[in-house]
Amino acid sequence: MVREFSAGGVVLRRIKDAWWMAAIELPENPPEGAPDPIRRAVKRSKPVLTLPKGLIDPGEKSPETALREVCEETGVTADLITKLGDVRYFYVRSWADGARVFKIVSFYLMRYHSGRIDDIAPEMRIEVGRAKWIRVEEAPKLLAYKGEKEMAGRALEYVAAHPDL
Repeated sequence: MVREFSAGGVVLRRIKDAWWMAAIELPENPPEGAPDPIRRAVKRSKPVLTLPKGLIDPGEKSPETALREVCEETGVTADLITKLGDVRYFYVRSWADGARVFKIVSFYLMRYHSGRIDDIAPEMRIEVGRAKWIRVEEAPKLLAYKGEKEMAGRALEYVAAHPDL
């Protein structure tokens, strides 16, 4: 069995007395060459909203990956606050070898630093249809995947316990 390790972020931003979170919408019609999980996910009838995340590169630490992926997929930079937790799941590659993959994604809570949401490089459009801010209270209902909903819930709990964030 193949193992994959990824990292991502829950980026929070305070706008007019409310907390907002950066999320990405997968492309509606992913081009040839888009990663298989994206190609499978977009076959749904409604937009697929997820958290920014990606594979940990060789020599890279998990928090570094999370910060890099957030910037690449959303267009914003952020400051790391704390680790929220890990999401574990299995999937089967439908490309190349058809291997069963055990994946662990480490998620980190971050605070917005700078940049414009959805200001991303054209080559990222293979993975990201658009990036946008959503209210953190709505995130557990809007995100597509169970583990990511849980991470958004943990971020909401953190904000409630640390109002001076």
